[in-house]
Amino acid sequence: MIERQYILSSTGFARPARVLVGSSNKYLSKLVLEYEGITVELNYSLDSIMDVMSLGIRPGAQFIIKADGIDEDQALQLIEDHFSKMKVISL
Repeated sequence: MIERQYILSSTGFARPARVLVGSSNKYLSKLVLEYEGITVELNYSLDSIMDVMSLGIRPGAQFIIKADGIDEDQALQLIEDHFSKMKVISL
């Protein structure tokens, strides 16, 4: 299992939530988002997007994404690449 911490640097989390959930179906690894002690499993479903949105992550807030599985490194790298292009995180 690996985990990485990020800081949300943009307003709104709807688009990043969609990217997270959309990325989750491309890999075998289990992906989890943790914010203020609450964890949300990232699986490809509308419920998962709503669960991420319900966390209310605000600009400047830190959150963690955990990946566990055979392709965990690739999964987190894809998410980081998407987030960097969208300019929504600070590493």
